[in-house]
Amino acid sequence: MKPHLVAPLCAVLLALASPSAFASGPISCKLSFNLAGWSIFYKTATGTGMVTCDNGQSLPVRIRAKGGGLTIGKSRIENGSGEFSGVYTINDVLGTYASSEAHAGASKSAKAMAMTKGSVSLALAGKGKGWDLGIAFGKFVIEP
Repeated sequence: MKPHLVAPLCAVLLALASPSAFASGPISCKLSFNLAGWSIFYKTATGTGMVTCDNGQSLPVRIRAKGGGLTIGKSRIENGSGEFSGVYTINDVLGTYASSEAHAGASKSAKAMAMTKGSVSLALAGKGKGWDLGIAFGKFVIEP
């Protein structure tokens, strides 16, 4: 190798080997949301939320949930919360998650859901108002 090429080549190799050149580890992101919907065998809900991550990033989002099953009711979740795992950048939280849930309530309602999208998982919890009963499966979409 020619001597005048060694120094630039070493600089490039050192830059590529530096820790900042590699993706950092997973980040912790949380979702706060409001969601309202209804179901009669077919379940639908819409809402808004805010994703915040421990690296300082935040992103307002729209939420849609659709699915079906043995379900009936009408409910609203206010000040719900969720926690993501497997996230490396805030944009990893966006997309369509496969979901399943069991729900029951009269006057005051409680929901808990766990869902996945590839290597990203989301666990949701919330309390709200309404009445509902059933088991539903479907998709949960988070969009900017």
